[in-house]
Amino acid sequence: MLTGCTKPSGRAIAASLISLSLLFFAVSFAAAQSDENPKWDLFAGYQYSHPGATIPLGDPNNPTAYPVPDMFKGFGTSLTYNFVPHFGLEGDFGYDAGSSNSLTTASIGPRFIWRGDGVNYFAHAMLGGNWLSVSGVNTGTTGLGAILGGGIDIHLTKNIGWRLFEADYVWGHHNYASLANAAFPNLQRVNLEGVRLRTGLVFSFGGEEPVAPTAACTIQPSEVMVGEPLTANVTANNFNPKHTVTYAWSGNGGQVTGKDTTASIDTTNAAPGSYTVTAKVTDPKAKKNNEASCSANYTVKPLPPKNPPTMSISASPNSVVTGGSVNLTANCTSPDSVPVSVASWTASSGTVTGSGNSATLNTSGVKPGSVTVNATCTDSRGLTAQASSQVAIENPPPPPVDKAVEARLALRSVYFPTDKPSVKDPTGGLIESQQKTLTSLAQDFQIYVKTKPDAHLVLEGHADTRGSDTYNQGLSERRVGAVKSFLIQQGIPEAAIETKAYGKQKNLTVDEVKKAIEEHPRLTAEQRASELKRIAVIKLASNRRVDVTLNAAGMTETSARQFPFNAEDALSLIAREPAKKAGAATTPKKKAPAKKQ
Repeated sequence: MLTGCTKPSGRAIAASLISLSLLFFAVSFAAAQSDENPKWDLFAGYQYSHPGATIPLGDPNNPTAYPVPDMFKGFGTSLTYNFVPHFGLEGDFGYDAGSSNSLTTASIGPRFIWRGDGVNYFAHAMLGGNWLSVSGVNTGTTGLGAILGGGIDIHLTKNIGWRLFEADYVWGHHNYASLANAAFPNLQRVNLEGVRLRTGLVFSFGGEEPVAPTAACTIQPSEVMVGEPLTANVTANNFNPKHTVTYAWSGNGGQVTGKDTTASIDTTNAAPGSYTVTAKVTDPKAKKNNEASCSANYTVKPLPPKNPPTMSISASPNSVVTGGSVNLTANCTSPDSVPVSVASWTASSGTVTGSGNSATLNTSGVKPGSVTVNATCTDSRGLTAQASSQVAIENPPPPPVDKAVEARLALRSVYFPTDKPSVKDPTGGLIESQQKTLTSLAQDFQIYVKTKPDAHLVLEGHADTRGSDTYNQGLSERRVGAVKSFLIQQGIPEAAIETKAYGKQKNLTVDEVKKAIEEHPRLTAEQRASELKRIAVIKLASNRRVDVTLNAAGMTETSARQFPFNAEDALSLIAREPAKKAGAATTPKKKAPAKKQ
């Protein structure tokens, strides 16, 4: 007599555990990974198993279905050779026992591991064999098996980790034909769909020690006079590229101001002599080998007897809209403290007025771009210095986009009757409802382009799968040509329209058309059911269309591919013969499909 099992299936338990593992993997994928690469990972620990199998017992002509119970006495071990930090080949062995039953597995397969700073996440998929021994059955059975799952390892030391958990789906296929006759096929060929859970220790060994980080410093120029600036740079090597390192600069000559990989040195108050600047690079996330430093030497020479003046020009503001004014200020000093004067203000565009240390730049009529302002400073000994400043001239901001028009500018695909337009009438084939759609689109687009002058329309023509490739290509070209001609007649410039023809390439599938019918906002439930009954015809009609895409700076909007079922002339788009007007989607009488489209 057969008996049932009310426990949850192995497949359900496995799906739950593996889903939990995959959730941990997804979260960890965004975290920083470690590039440490031990050659070998060895796991050993406790193992629990839910076999997820029901086998026959008793009379083969009337066997009893025996659900193999859970096994709580077990151990597992695995050995992985890591080819690269995150991929290796794993060999696995597991043994479970309970209620005088036992299950042994041996498998091999690839393992992928995310190595974090304190925790590792892994997933593996292995093939091998299962050996199942059940009390009451004279001999155990051997079957093909597979293992799929993953888990989490927590670092305890560099070479030892704790496997917090491992959750695996265990599958096997066993033959019990000697214990159940052909009337019981599910008991003759038994599938294991089980789950195993593990915890224990992981030992990692082998591999190369990470290379110690280094830093190299350079300085330009290596010799300056008092008051002249220097620039130092540092290049760091062998740090973890996924970590953000910090830089600290110091020096013993002049004022050192450092940020990231570059430092500037002000020697204004430095005495002549030889000095050193030092950079220290630190990886705050690494626990060891996380620092490197370097130094560069430079020389400060005394000033000559006469020093020319130094000068700078500041602009306020440093960017204006065409037609605005900019206040210019010159700062000129003599290192030898002699009198100085500023003159000769010039500009590459616009007009400069003023004298002395102050001037004004008028940008009326200046095109957008950069304007360079210059001035000259002369000291009482005739030594001069020049300085310049850049002023950015900008276009006035564009008028705001009419939000109402933007919201109303809904794009819809345009549909054609079978085999339209014809070769003799390449601009025809647009029925009344589709002309109204294009007229509304053209009106809104002409308003929209006033505030978005770069906007343009892309027309993409399609044909259904009937007919030859050559004929369909020409037909889709005539369709985009007909739509383009109609839009030009409505006042849209030809330069604002781009056309593409795909023939019967990129056809909508039956599933895509079915989904469009089910999500159509203007169809009732009864109408949807009616249209789904003739899905093959609707698929052909849905692919006799031209899609419209609106392209503008910062946005791209593509037409919704919603077939106009509720248009009064909708049947004209489905059947070859002219259709009678109808207020809603209506199922036409069946007719032989046309040879062309």
